[in-house]
Amino acid sequence: MTSAVSIDLLEGLREDLGLRRIGHGMHSLDAYWPGQPSFDPDDPDAAALLCYVAQWVDAGWRDINVVVKGLEAFPKGYRASLRLADFIHVLMAEGVVWVHEEHVDLALENFGQILSLKHETTDLRLVALAHFWSSRCHRKSGEYDSALIHAAEGYRYASDAGMEPMAAAMRVAESWLLFQKGRTKDALKLLSEADAVLSLTDDFITRGNIQSSYGRMYRREGRYDLALRHFSQAIVEYSQRDSEHRNLARSLANMGYVERLLALQMRKRIDADAAQRRKAEPDLRREYEAMRAQALAHLDRATEIYNIHAQHRGAGTVCVNRGHLHLDSGDLDNAAMEAKQAYSLGEARHDHILMARAKLLECMVENTKLEDGIEDEAWVAHLALECGREAVELAKRTENRRLQARALIWYGLTVCNTSPGASDNARDLCEQAAGLLKNEVQDHIWEDLQTLKSKVVRGGNMDATLQAWSQGVVGERTFQQLTEDFADLIIPKIWDHEGRKVARVAKRLSISPKKVRRVLARLGLHGA
Repeated sequence: MTSAVSIDLLEGLREDLGLRRIGHGMHSLDAYWPGQPSFDPDDPDAAALLCYVAQWVDAGWRDINVVVKGLEAFPKGYRASLRLADFIHVLMAEGVVWVHEEHVDLALENFGQILSLKHETTDLRLVALAHFWSSRCHRKSGEYDSALIHAAEGYRYASDAGMEPMAAAMRVAESWLLFQKGRTKDALKLLSEADAVLSLTDDFITRGNIQSSYGRMYRREGRYDLALRHFSQAIVEYSQRDSEHRNLARSLANMGYVERLLALQMRKRIDADAAQRRKAEPDLRREYEAMRAQALAHLDRATEIYNIHAQHRGAGTVCVNRGHLHLDSGDLDNAAMEAKQAYSLGEARHDHILMARAKLLECMVENTKLEDGIEDEAWVAHLALECGREAVELAKRTENRRLQARALIWYGLTVCNTSPGASDNARDLCEQAAGLLKNEVQDHIWEDLQTLKSKVVRGGNMDATLQAWSQGVVGERTFQQLTEDFADLIIPKIWDHEGRKVARVAKRLSISPKKVRRVLARLGLHGA
């Protein structure tokens, strides 16, 4: 091909990428390279072409091996002789490969070098992409503050380059990070704005990401039917580009997770029906089993796709989700096996989020063994405490507040189950978790927190607590927190004394029945 043709291709790829004309760009690439792409290092446009081909591979054109083979034309020793612009382009292409191979630290080194040289290039799209990829790496590591800064910068540079659709794609990433930091209203606003722009393009991957983000936001709010609807729509979008895209697997895994939560709700209803001998129980049990089977089928399909792409994080997430399904059904051996496999996958890539989730699952398995009296109690208690402690340490290496809270909660529950006298330690863990979950919706994690609060109150020494307060030993607690603690201590005792009648407690203490119910519900003792 002549240099003029390659220049035209390069400019077209840049323009199509910025305007998210995905089909047109892929058609141009197929026309230029009907067979295996090759890159001549002596061609003045080769490095820039390789850089943008890497972006198109991420958008769904062919696979990452195209870029890996292309980099062979630019070995490490040869790069010192490259022009600065070409060197930057090669760094970008290599960084994309590192991300696909889940070597996040190596990728960040490349993107950091590019951004340190950003004033040496006039290609604002390239700078925007370097910020975007940096954001992606930090997000994978659970470093949400840094990820958010880079996402916002990527949006700014793409906007300055006049590429509104590219900027909108970067807004999708920014939206998810805002949601992770608890700014749901801002996140939905950005997501809606991006959706309005990208719905006019054929960027099916980013459109799928938008639907997936909606699904995860609704899942967090407990609106599971809506979440499943958006995950299904995400799969439709991804499939229009690639029926085995790795993001499609992520949506399948998310569906499996939601279906597991729905199955848990059904099981609670089954237990209630059985207790009251209702006729609806058999039908509900069939629905429950069907939902579990559907969740497992979605997870199995996700595994197949992740195996194609060798995605450790995705495959590990599926292991954790499948492990929880096994745990729910009492299959502790398979649950433990899935936890260990997930931890191994995370450890191979120093993925602290995945490792923490795996240890958390293992902690839950050991706690179930304790409750069921399975195996040597002392050894199981030791394992449960170790897994809980490791989960907390790993979660704290990330900025994922919900993961940190879950780890603290289950470490606290483990302390209560194994060391009844360590109520102060459990209470401290409970307070830390409550602080992290402040203003969160009342979902399954919140329910676990209420269980821990109940155990802390029932396991604590009331006399010792009141004695400490009388001496002014209140730690860092505010008056409002002390008031709530006192209510948590005294109301359950009076409730028991008054025959567990809310009205009697309210009359005895001259407070509203609503207040009594709220305290008892918070402790998991009433109206759960």
